[in-house]
Amino acid sequence: MSKPDLSVLAALALELTPGAEPGRVAIGVQAAGELAGRVAQDLARLAPGAEDLDLVLVAGLFDPVELLRPGYPLHAELGRLAARAPGAGGGQVIGFGAGSDGLPAALAPDPAFAGGPLKLLPILLRGEPQAVAPVGEQLEQVLLDTGMAGAETALLAQSAFEVPVEHARLLTLNDLVAMMALQYEHAGVAALWPLLEAALLAPQSEQWLDAPPEPLARYADGAVRMALLDIDAWAEGGFAPADTDAARLARGFERFQMRQRQFAALLEAHGIRVTFDHCPAGRDPREILAE
Repeated sequence: MSKPDLSVLAALALELTPGAEPGRVAIGVQAAGELAGRVAQDLARLAPGAEDLDLVLVAGLFDPVELLRPGYPLHAELGRLAARAPGAGGGQVIGFGAGSDGLPAALAPDPAFAGGPLKLLPILLRGEPQAVAPVGEQLEQVLLDTGMAGAETALLAQSAFEVPVEHARLLTLNDLVAMMALQYEHAGVAALWPLLEAALLAPQSEQWLDAPPEPLARYADGAVRMALLDIDAWAEGGFAPADTDAARLARGFERFQMRQRQFAALLEAHGIRVTFDHCPAGRDPREILAE
């Protein structure tokens, strides 16, 4: 078999009981292999032909921001490791679990994102293009609506990670992107999503966030530049409310700065570099960001 050159990027999503903390964030090699085998059975049930593809899973609990980064580095690392696995090809199932030193650094969940009720286990399906393409198309069509993991899969994950699981489902990364877009809308940060979407799905593109009173930012060349305004430039640029009361303006500017920090933190959590460009009063900040 020639070297596989096409893959499906997916995840096992575990919705934890609110307030529950996993007893462990990564499980051992044997349990990882068992869980990968269960997932392989679930995917084969949902998309005939999946059983003929290599399936690779890392048995660690990740936050969505760790999967949704430009270039999808977790899945890229899975692909590199799977390509070196003995006997890869023809439906091999590989579960990467924690050894005595834990998971390899490139596949280890970041403790900074340990909280949250939604945890993801990255999955990669790989094989020859003619085998992967129809499976990928089928999974894109069915997983979001009918991708509940089997009961045995959910129970195994619950036992292995020592945490109550309310729902376990399988998602493609495109499904996860759509899900996160809705979550960001519900969280009141929908304005930021076009920048994230460009970085994930069209990294060579340019995208602006230019919707006052939101912060002004431009995505290009794989990074985001954000306008750093003082209070005069902020008021002059149309970001301030139509209010001449100095105290209210000061409070509004403080809220604007907090919004900037919130947006920058979210972008950086997704692995997108943010730089601030000072934009003084008297100059159009859009011209500065476009330079």
